[in-house]
Amino acid sequence: MRKILFLVVVLFSVVFLQNCKSSKSNYVAPKTISYKKDITPILQTSCTPCHFPPEGKKEALDSYATVSSHITEIIARVKLPKEDRKFMPYKSKKPALNDSLVNVLVTWQKQDMPQ
Repeated sequence: MRKILFLVVVLFSVVFLQNCKSSKSNYVAPKTISYKKDITPILQTSCTPCHFPPEGKKEALDSYATVSSHITEIIARVKLPKEDRKFMPYKSKKPALNDSLVNVLVTWQKQDMPQ
């Protein structure tokens, strides 16, 4: 009888611990962000026509080399208050990037800017 009771307690403990949220890992690997798939659409939506040739007369942001070399400045400028003269997109020609889009840029930079 004691053996059966012991087995029931052990079985119950195993089932309980398997379903306990604190015993499971909540870690989710971060998604790898790429220039072509994730960054280019953000820039094309928010930075055209000013930074995309042939219409664009400002620093071109139409290539991986240019964007990756200026990512720190891009992030800094989209994070500025809208009233700041260096805020981008300039003079509200386009809507400001929301926090989610800014986080995509920041994460891409932290991931060493994969193409």
